[in-house]
Amino acid sequence: MIRSCRAGQGRPALVGCTPPPVDAPVDREVIEFQRLHKSYAVGGRAIAALQPLDLTIEAGEVFGIIGHSGAGKSTLIRLINRLEEPTGGRLLINGEDVTALDAEGLRVLRRKIGMIFQHFNLLSSRTVASNVAFPLELAGTPRAEIDARVNELLHTVGLEAHANKYPAQLSGGQKQRVGIARALATRPQILLCDEATSALDPQTTASVLKLLGKINRELGLTIVLITHEMDVIRRVCDRVAVLDAGHLVETGPVTEVFLHPQHPTTRRFVSESEQVDEGELHKDFEAVAGRIVRLTFLGADTYEPLLGRIARETGVDYNILSGRIDRIKDTPYGQLTVSLVGGDVQAAQAGFVAAGVHLEELRR
Repeated sequence: MIRSCRAGQGRPALVGCTPPPVDAPVDREVIEFQRLHKSYAVGGRAIAALQPLDLTIEAGEVFGIIGHSGAGKSTLIRLINRLEEPTGGRLLINGEDVTALDAEGLRVLRRKIGMIFQHFNLLSSRTVASNVAFPLELAGTPRAEIDARVNELLHTVGLEAHANKYPAQLSGGQKQRVGIARALATRPQILLCDEATSALDPQTTASVLKLLGKINRELGLTIVLITHEMDVIRRVCDRVAVLDAGHLVETGPVTEVFLHPQHPTTRRFVSESEQVDEGELHKDFEAVAGRIVRLTFLGADTYEPLLGRIARETGVDYNILSGRIDRIKDTPYGQLTVSLVGGDVQAAQAGFVAAGVHLEELRR
């Protein structure tokens, strides 16, 4: 697979990637929100569901949108294909102003945008194959092409053996895979996922996220995914936007937002995903001696024996108070909260920073 060398917002170009030809056009942002907002009329007054926001989603990335119930996530994603009409602002897709499209232009646009729903939205009277074929039938595609496309998609989502079953005969994960296949039927450029895993158990969620990652890699599809679970963002997304009460409060690469959250709402999501009560944890620190720091390792550095080496070099003793080693999409990371006692603590901290470790002092 060719990996793009283009640097995205807040992230460097990939190391070891294959550069595009010199005369290749530079990728444009696939989705751009320009002061877009949405209000609803309730009891004769306007209630803001989404405050004016500026946001760019780049071609080929998996972009996550996270927020609690009522934050405006579903409103935002449904503005992209105009299932919701904006109150003001503009939405551009590949430079075209979607907010200015007429009915025919909107029909053309929606063929380029697939959508996966939380509760599957399958037609109970149709078989798996017939559900996948449905958007192609609406588009007037010849029968032979429909059959070939349905077979291809059922193979992609691993449901060839279930083609003639009905939705009532499927598990939740299988139903969602049918939804994914149906959303891909018209070869869209953009795939919208509206809480696509929230009705699934953890094991099934993992398999569906793995499938979405595969689709993104192999088809180069832009995926916009909304969720209320930070762990979903961590597993599959490249960048994330955090919504709170209709406001865009934080955005950036998942590695940055997940490991170094700035806004209180983001910090709560991270704490919930790690099942850590920060308040209780800091109370426990009161009985711990020494300087307390949080060390964040990223990439190959995660597996380097750096803590022990620096302790030996500086004479510092350390105590691991909490920690986690895991992955953010394909990137390994480690985050340790440690106390440093004795020896040359300042030299130890300088050693971590010199080695490229992000260090945050929690208590001097």
